[in-house]
Amino acid sequence: MITILEQPKTKYSLDYYSGDPIFSGPVADLIKSAEKAKNKLKDRTIWMINSTAQGGGVAEMLPGLITLMNDLRFNVRWGVINSDDPDFFILTKKIHNMIHGDKSANVNFTENDAQLFESINRKNADKLKSIIKKGDILVVHDPQPMHLGKIISEECGLLTIWRCHIGLDKHNDATDAAWNFLNKYSSPYAHSIFTAPEYVPDFFRNNHSIIHPCIDPLSHKNQDLTVSKLTGILCNSGLLPAYEPIATPDYKNRIKKILFDGSTGEPGETGLLFRPVIAQISRWDRLKGWLPLLDGFIKLKQSKITGDSSSHSQRHIKRLQLSRLVLAGPDPTAVSDDPEGLEVVRQVKERFVSLDRELQKDISILLLPMESAKENSLIVNALQRCATVIVQNSIREGFGLTATEAMWKRKPVLVSSATGLKQQVINNKNGLMVTNPEDSDEISECLVKLIKNPGMAYNLGRNAQRSVYDHFLVFRQISQYLELFTRLLK
Repeated sequence: MITILEQPKTKYSLDYYSGDPIFSGPVADLIKSAEKAKNKLKDRTIWMINSTAQGGGVAEMLPGLITLMNDLRFNVRWGVINSDDPDFFILTKKIHNMIHGDKSANVNFTENDAQLFESINRKNADKLKSIIKKGDILVVHDPQPMHLGKIISEECGLLTIWRCHIGLDKHNDATDAAWNFLNKYSSPYAHSIFTAPEYVPDFFRNNHSIIHPCIDPLSHKNQDLTVSKLTGILCNSGLLPAYEPIATPDYKNRIKKILFDGSTGEPGETGLLFRPVIAQISRWDRLKGWLPLLDGFIKLKQSKITGDSSSHSQRHIKRLQLSRLVLAGPDPTAVSDDPEGLEVVRQVKERFVSLDRELQKDISILLLPMESAKENSLIVNALQRCATVIVQNSIREGFGLTATEAMWKRKPVLVSSATGLKQQVINNKNGLMVTNPEDSDEISECLVKLIKNPGMAYNLGRNAQRSVYDHFLVFRQISQYLELFTRLLK
């Protein structure tokens, strides 16, 4: 059942990072942490277990983390649980949404739910048991494989840690029901890791740490792109017609765009290189606030501000008139652990099809191919670098690496006040924040502010990059993991 992935490969070694003056300081601090941990972790394998190899923040974060830890001479491996029953991921998506406070589904769990959850985890755990050895460390990410960690801890005596990337700073019937369901699987865990103190449930209150997710600055999604590389990605993926010969071949799997009638086709010309672009690039999840953002952009385009020369300069008016919205996410058919994606795309598509043709021309809804992780990451990188403003309008957000990635690229970000995003963004200092992600009027006002004030937007982006450098690069996260492992093994 469980799939043990090959070691992630990167063309950049730790020596390469340390040779870069931008990263030499953080790498030096990491090497000091690694030296302190080597005796305790020698001959142990550290297992990272989650539920998908692609799509979503955890799958994005693990390759860089694992690669650099192995480069430090620690043995780290990655396992992804599988299910032959599609109802398993429907159940775990329900748990995910309930932890975020969503009461739209039935908040009660049945005996069949528990049996399904436990049987799938049992099948995956039995295969993992044949591979692990005494003394290894198991880090289980998020609710999907939580029971697997319980099994391994009880039957193999491994040090197990639960790393939860989601949460809510409030409690309601839905969150209480979800945590009560998971509580029965929590007791064997030696420790837990959360993204924010507000997320920690009572049963982990006395044995938890706070570690923020981080990005790899030289991954395909975050590395700098030359102009020729950027335009090559846009052409190869179908986002830009090739006006000149391109050195690289077209991608085998290209981007799909929702067309005016709701069908899908080639993106064609999207204006990415010529117009102010507002972009949200995220999973197709109801909690990402897609529809309020779409409505906020519509209000921007329909507002009197785009034609009121008395209060705004002609240049600002022109920027607003030319602005376009890009809503992009992974092709939902390729994300195995998120059955909700197709329904969210359908809802966004229905709203888009209902608009008049002139408004439709200013909106691009893109389904990004997932067959190649490298190509997908490069496409996201290129889209983010073409954007004038990057939005993460999450109604709920565990952390929001999409915002972190944008901030690293010096982009002004507009985010919601979801707890995870508040870990990163300080309003009016390194980004703008809407108080209500479902208020399309507030969203529209903030977008107008960013589009018509490029100087302010530049300063927000500059401060944003500094925040990521200080707090959210992968080197810091690895140091925190190593310090935690060493402490727990004492």
